[in-house]
Amino acid sequence: MVGGNASSVTDFILVGLFPEFQHSIVLNFVVIFIYILAFLGNLLLIVLIWGDSRLHTPMYILLSQLSLTDLTLTSTIVPKTASNFFTGKRTISWIGCGTQSFFYLMLGMSECLILTLMAYDRYVAVCIPLRYLTIMSPRFCLHMVAGCWIGGSISSFIHTVYPMHFPICGSREIHHFFCEVPVLIKLSCEDTSVYQLVVVVTSIVLLVVPFSLIIASYTLIFLTVLRMNSVKGRKKALATCSSHLTVVSLFFGPNIFIYMTFTSSHSPEQDQALSLFSNILTPMLNPLIYSLRNKEVVAALMKLMGRCGVS
Repeated sequence: MVGGNASSVTDFILVGLFPEFQHSIVLNFVVIFIYILAFLGNLLLIVLIWGDSRLHTPMYILLSQLSLTDLTLTSTIVPKTASNFFTGKRTISWIGCGTQSFFYLMLGMSECLILTLMAYDRYVAVCIPLRYLTIMSPRFCLHMVAGCWIGGSISSFIHTVYPMHFPICGSREIHHFFCEVPVLIKLSCEDTSVYQLVVVVTSIVLLVVPFSLIIASYTLIFLTVLRMNSVKGRKKALATCSSHLTVVSLFFGPNIFIYMTFTSSHSPEQDQALSLFSNILTPMLNPLIYSLRNKEVVAALMKLMGRCGVS
């Protein structure tokens, strides 16, 4: 009993997904269904890219990494949320909370960097196509991808370990469906204003700066596209860029609001709604956005289906 009580003192309580919602069981089933679609969609996209040699290009390699982050991100959040709801056990251990927070931040930061690199890839392809193969070499792509994962891991480790050691004097109830740093900070009885300022500065570096670089890249891309004589080339460039811009908007919009307004008083319901949209719904939409308007991906899918039919 002593051991059990000692361990329970450090546990957190996750209130779950919109606990006041009357039809919570329907909502949780919908979330699980979306998660399954997101998992299968991103997994299929990864298989298509790595299984078709025609898609072994920098753009699709980066896209496969984006799918990998989305697949892992949803798997970090949804299974635990669903398990807590259907078992009625809402607790999560201190280590479990820290682990979930670490992977969530690492994957989110890595995705931010990958989206920025995808914009740079499109800039090189459209604006300086003759140097594309030289600049976007396989070695450079490998270094870029490794840099995204390493950078995300280091930053996530710092922003997980430090806030997890803030003292919590009162309730350990987290008004969220997973462990997220802005929500954890609200539980502390210590003055966290300095750390909140650090988070805002970090958000500027990891969100605003990449977003600004993406906007700058696409400004140059659109100026170049407008000067194109080929209507077919113009349409192809705009189709590829519009897909990426849609994904960028879905990712950066909610996250900038959550982390750049860290000290604001937005409600737990707003936090949950934005997290639900950004971390569960968007990963399901990304494969659809990239595949439906991409002839190469559709062709790879038809090829795979043809193989399955022959088998």
